[in-house]
Amino acid sequence: MIQQFLSKQFMVFLITGGTAAAVNFCSRIIYNLWLSFSLSVIIAYITGMITAFVLAKLFVFKESQQSVHRSILFFTLVNLVAVLQTWLISMGLAYYLLPSLGMTSFVKEISHATGVIVPVFTSYLGHKHWSFK
Repeated sequence: MIQQFLSKQFMVFLITGGTAAAVNFCSRIIYNLWLSFSLSVIIAYITGMITAFVLAKLFVFKESQQSVHRSILFFTLVNLVAVLQTWLISMGLAYYLLPSLGMTSFVKEISHATGVIVPVFTSYLGHKHWSFK
């Protein structure tokens, strides 16, 4: 299992995923100008997810023999788990843990960035074995 995370494919996944995470993070800030933090996290995740699918299909899992429709279905299912992880971590940090530690600066940014980073490993495995099999 460790070898999977040391592969060239995983490194490219990190780069494309990092790009999608940046889209996710920056779009959350923009959405948050008009929407609640909670809703902004969800909509930003969807924005990042669309970016991630396109980049993963083009650069990471080029050898996939699965149809695009099937890949989209499994990609969405894997990301439903990941968005739940992202949302729970973001909300837990922003509204409970960081305030209890006395943090007041950049709480939403730290919370959301942490929430975006955590599902990297579970998402890679899900996409490798299901989305782009």
